[in-house]
Amino acid sequence: MRWTILLLVFILVEFYSYQALRQLSKNPWLLAGYIVISVAVILYVVYGFLQFDRTLGQNKQSMLAMGLIMLFYLPKLLITLILLVEDAGRLFMGTANYFISDTNVSDSFMPERRKFVSQMALGIAALPFLSIMHGITRGRYKFQVHKQTVFFDDLPDAFDGFKITQISDIHSGSFDNEEKVQYAIDLINEQDSDVIVFTGDLVNSLASEMEPWISVFKGIRPHEYGKYSILGNHDYGEYVQWSSEEDKEANFKAIKDLHPAMDFKLLLNESVWLEKEGERIAIAGVENWGVKFKKVGDLNKSIQDVEESDFKVLLTHDPSHWEAEVLDHPKKIQLTLSGHTHGSQFGIEIPGFLKWSPIQYVYKQWAGLYDKKSKFLYVNRGFGYHAYPGRVGIWPEITVLELRKKV
Repeated sequence: MRWTILLLVFILVEFYSYQALRQLSKNPWLLAGYIVISVAVILYVVYGFLQFDRTLGQNKQSMLAMGLIMLFYLPKLLITLILLVEDAGRLFMGTANYFISDTNVSDSFMPERRKFVSQMALGIAALPFLSIMHGITRGRYKFQVHKQTVFFDDLPDAFDGFKITQISDIHSGSFDNEEKVQYAIDLINEQDSDVIVFTGDLVNSLASEMEPWISVFKGIRPHEYGKYSILGNHDYGEYVQWSSEEDKEANFKAIKDLHPAMDFKLLLNESVWLEKEGERIAIAGVENWGVKFKKVGDLNKSIQDVEESDFKVLLTHDPSHWEAEVLDHPKKIQLTLSGHTHGSQFGIEIPGFLKWSPIQYVYKQWAGLYDKKSKFLYVNRGFGYHAYPGRVGIWPEITVLELRKKV
């Protein structure tokens, strides 16, 4: 039944899209070209998904197939919706004319389709088409530095002005352009930060995905107060099929070993102290804990050696952890840093005016800074990309957070 519904929707979308183009132009070469391109896209999408191997996880072919679906079928779906609305109006007018009008009814029951509606539908559809095209060709490597100042009542004086660089969701198995990734590493190194943290999802599934990129990420400069990291849901190898539990565990160990190979200290439900001028703050890191994902993070264990009065920065991959366990924890956690959502890699952000992504209907906190009860959460939009090879409106992010003492 599910496949039958999908097939009917597909036929409907293709029918209306062709009708819109045919209404605009009856040039046989244009219409033939449209049909050839549509068939080629369909064939590649089928090929791409047939190349998916459950033992390896997502690959370049399946990612491109998903990208083509977004590129061609999101615009076509908009065309279909607009023409369906017009057809509902045409049906209403035809019915009214048939039962009410005392004038001669034309041979056609429904009024003819209006050309300007098809033109409008094609014009509207061009916006997501061009946006997604940009997102695939350039947007996925359009790295942005987000600088955010956060004020605290209880920040130790010595850490007033302390800077943290955060990156998240590298997803190294998706990368295909070393020059662009190196540009992002250079951007990280240009930030005048005291410490750098990585908040999970180093790979899509396999440790081998990161091996070609170790030297690139090892190029992140040493930071005076260290380089720290945690695991994300993709780092447990649970999105591929393993021949044995031993192979899965070996992959997991190899992923954990990648962190020191990149000169990062991996925090596994533990905390470290950063000391400056006789004062200190704690950075705690938990394994993945998400309301809808793997729950292996142990918050209590990660801060067992930290007092309630100490200033704490928590690294936890999934932002749903914040409201579920962190926000009301008896040991006040002043700042939480997360990632995971990628901002859905699709949305609209106009600073100070508009911030929207479909991910907001799944996650209350999905990008940027949030505060509640004098505690803060920052959700990084992600460094890499996954599921489809693009970013539309939600660009890859390098975050620089400056901690300031509230006066």
